[in-house]
Amino acid sequence: MSKTDNYVAVDTEPNGHGSPGNDDNGDENVERGNWDRRLDFILSSVGYAVGLGNVWRFPYLCYKNGGGAFLIPYTIMLFAAGIPLFVLEMGLGQFVSKGCVGVWAVAPLFKGIGFGMVVISTYVCIYYNMIIAYTLFYFFASFSKVVPWSDCDNYWNTETCVGHSKNGTNETTIGTIETLHENATRPSQEFWDRYVLGRSEGLHEMGRVRWQLCLCLLLAWIIVCLCLIKGVKSVGKVVYFTATFPYVVLFILLIRGVTLPGAGKGILFYMKPVFSRLGDAKVWKDAAVQIFYSLGPAWGGIHTLASYNKFHNNFRRDGITISLINCGTSVFAGFVIFSVVGFMAHDSGLPVDKVAESGPGLAFVVYPEALARMPGSTFFSLLFFFMLLTLGLDTMFVTMETVVTAVLDEGRYYIPNIYEKKLLITVICCSICFLLGLPMTTNGGIYILTLMDNYSAGFSLMLVAMMEAIIVSYVYGINRFLSDMSIMLRYEMGIYWKVCWMVLSPFIIGFIFIFFCVTYAPLTYQDYTYSPVGEFLGWMMVVAAVFPILVYMVYFLVQRAEGSILERLKYSMKASNEWAPALEKHRIEGGYQVIYQDNKVKVEQMDQAVNL
Repeated sequence: MSKTDNYVAVDTEPNGHGSPGNDDNGDENVERGNWDRRLDFILSSVGYAVGLGNVWRFPYLCYKNGGGAFLIPYTIMLFAAGIPLFVLEMGLGQFVSKGCVGVWAVAPLFKGIGFGMVVISTYVCIYYNMIIAYTLFYFFASFSKVVPWSDCDNYWNTETCVGHSKNGTNETTIGTIETLHENATRPSQEFWDRYVLGRSEGLHEMGRVRWQLCLCLLLAWIIVCLCLIKGVKSVGKVVYFTATFPYVVLFILLIRGVTLPGAGKGILFYMKPVFSRLGDAKVWKDAAVQIFYSLGPAWGGIHTLASYNKFHNNFRRDGITISLINCGTSVFAGFVIFSVVGFMAHDSGLPVDKVAESGPGLAFVVYPEALARMPGSTFFSLLFFFMLLTLGLDTMFVTMETVVTAVLDEGRYYIPNIYEKKLLITVICCSICFLLGLPMTTNGGIYILTLMDNYSAGFSLMLVAMMEAIIVSYVYGINRFLSDMSIMLRYEMGIYWKVCWMVLSPFIIGFIFIFFCVTYAPLTYQDYTYSPVGEFLGWMMVVAAVFPILVYMVYFLVQRAEGSILERLKYSMKASNEWAPALEKHRIEGGYQVIYQDNKVKVEQMDQAVNL
């Protein structure tokens, strides 16, 4: 059966606005633009995938779940779900040159999934840039002869603080924290809680806006906005520094870390294999979750990045390459982190498992304290927090570009020449996100950030990812999708991708989702347990991300489709006329049918039965 028997592609206008051709700079798509070179795309994708989670989450999970043995389920999950989903989303975005909303021309009834992705990405933009603001705060605070979290001689410290001697040297107090004081606190913990956050007792006590954090948040958004002014053209240049610099810093910190006393003990704790842990379902769940959150499928960013590729870019090769770089970075970062954590355990007299933490506590409490105990603490602190800054900005660039691209791709139906207004729309989107993030600069802001981190991209993200794999495989049809992908690649993809998209990936996501539901417990931050009101706010975030999916399904069936219920369902699950390559030359090459009549498009309706 030929493609003209299955697909009808349309343009808004022939040979021009709707069929953008090549420009003098080598762009295939004049209207949206393309990456200037493949390396721009690779580095942007690596920067998006490699983020703060690679530094503060993976090493801890690996150590906690069997050390080196954890790499077994981690690798299995990578090849069974991580890489397939990453490549799937790259193929969707590149084929139609659209972001996470426009790709759902593949099954219009489910276009609300794209809007759900935009909601999730907006959540992430709001709280993730707050983490970058914390990083900026620490970076500026590091410009001192003695870093301020190294001792207990500051006005924000309490009587329970136990740390360095008053002369600011690397000499530590004799004995362990536990033996000195039952309620002893670290100077780095008090700096974080009392000076940076001014932390209140809970979500019920928000307090006032802390002007230092507010200015850091404003600076973070200014940086993001400036780097997005020209879209992928500017991002593609910035990432040459932001995506590569972290590796330079990680290498420097590794060299410094392994030369410290106790480093070997930390690395041994990190990688010592405990194969008995492989029988624990939680270990496999943690491996799958880490792959999922690290690579970033279902956030919409992968669609966005790939949508600016040229049509015949080898997205399969790029997807595998980027995924392997991301996971290799996680393993490498573990050696860097635990060599220093081992030194801290040796220096403080505490066991490694009492020192290691996951999340913000590792980045803003444990690791800074270890850096403070090194000779040259100021230099290494500046280096570490600048690395965190570049890691965070890479992810922010793509996540914010996802939101902006979705606004542009959908707004083009209502606002003429909307792509020419991208600068204005970028500034508006960044300004709105900054204002929405201001509550996180208050005394209770960390509780909002923790709530958003746990609920904004949890259950809803799993649901979106599972639906994506199922819809492509069973609604549109896996064979038809593979055929579309072969047009771009100029060769067949193979049975591996078919098995993963149809069976393995949905099964793994379903397993994670069920495990989350079974093991659900009230959210906590340190010693604070969220109240039912806080839990309710978190679930409202989940509902807000899922709500567009249901609303759009109802809207499409009622307003866009005609006939009986079955006829409407059948029509709404067919690929729309926009599911086709963006350029006319590629549609002709792939055998897509376009009919023009009196400068208008005549659409010939054809049955598009699912071809499994």
